[in-house]
Amino acid sequence: MRKITIDDLGEMLRQPWLATLATYRKDGTVLLSPVWFEWDGEAFIVSVVGGDGKERHIRTDPRVSLCIAEEETFPGRLIEASGRATLKPDAGAAGIRRIATRYLGPELTDRWIEQYGSFDWQLMRLVPEKVRAIDHRDEGFLRDARAEYLNKDYTQVGS
Repeated sequence: MRKITIDDLGEMLRQPWLATLATYRKDGTVLLSPVWFEWDGEAFIVSVVGGDGKERHIRTDPRVSLCIAEEETFPGRLIEASGRATLKPDAGAAGIRRIATRYLGPELTDRWIEQYGSFDWQLMRLVPEKVRAIDHRDEGFLRDARAEYLNKDYTQVGS
């Protein structure tokens, strides 16, 4: 395992990996939420719905953490970025459209956003104040590791 910088992650942050966002409830407990994200070279951008738990938590306590790991190649690279998030309205849902297109493609994105047409989309911006990035790929004994779930067909009912 080798500690690296956010710049060493290269193309990893351009991939549509699922991230886990940590926000804080009023009682101090953590809410972990799977989210789509975008890295703009300076900050992580996550779309949240106005009035939902994540948005309320961030307005009450802006401290957040975002964790991303390469899923298909794990043990691979991972990053945990934390800091204080800001929120702003997502005018015309342009941000969620851009982010969702990374994950769904343009045609499916339009259909997906249309079903949530009345949502008050907000954009969370996290400029990392603290970063923990690790690369496991250079571990000799892990070079041949393969994710076992890739060997199973999960499309079959009852698998």
